[in-house]
Amino acid sequence: MSPCTYSLEGNVAVCTMDDGKANALSVAMIDAIAGALQRAEKEASAFVLAGRPERFCGGFDLKVMMSGPENAMALLTKGSDLLLALYGSALPVVAACTGHAIAGGALVLCTADVRVGATGSYKVGLNEVAIGLPVPILAMELARDRLSVAELTRATLGAETYDPEGAARAGYLDRVVPADELLDTAKKEAARLGGLSRRAYSATKERLRGRTIAHIRATLESDVKSLLAPA
Repeated sequence: MSPCTYSLEGNVAVCTMDDGKANALSVAMIDAIAGALQRAEKEASAFVLAGRPERFCGGFDLKVMMSGPENAMALLTKGSDLLLALYGSALPVVAACTGHAIAGGALVLCTADVRVGATGSYKVGLNEVAIGLPVPILAMELARDRLSVAELTRATLGAETYDPEGAARAGYLDRVVPADELLDTAKKEAARLGGLSRRAYSATKERLRGRTIAHIRATLESDVKSLLAPA
């Protein structure tokens, strides 16, 4: 059973993550989101990525990460490809943050063009340093691009996690709305962006993000190896 559902509503494709748990970035979840994005790029004008109530995305699957360096390397590489595909997609990408978005989940938010969050008692942030890991180059560059300059050090070096309103101040979210309005708000924003010239939107996104994507790709393999190297 797929951990995502896909629907096409007018010109907006909606992908909803729900693995019944933390919506971790497992192989199955990554493949499902990547497949939904590829489908949307063929038949939609915009893409909405949503979670389930109280859970947006819990980051990379810890069971796989702890199952050996080869498995961890493969998962991180696959996940990085997905993050860059979202970040550089020719389509407008809107994230509907329904709940917790930690580590890789916070990075998914950073890849979206517009991030709408629900009110609620959940946390958003990059917690790598708090659990004894350096922030990867990919994560640092996405954070540098999308987060507030005033919060960047706290959010990365300080491993700060934020409530929804704090996440909006830090730059993980663009706005926070009541939970029962979240999906409709995200779809409306996606429809608005999808009505813009796709050629102009795509070309402008390339100019805005192409250099960052190239840098991440150039350093990805060596950085992942260094992260997985024995202490």
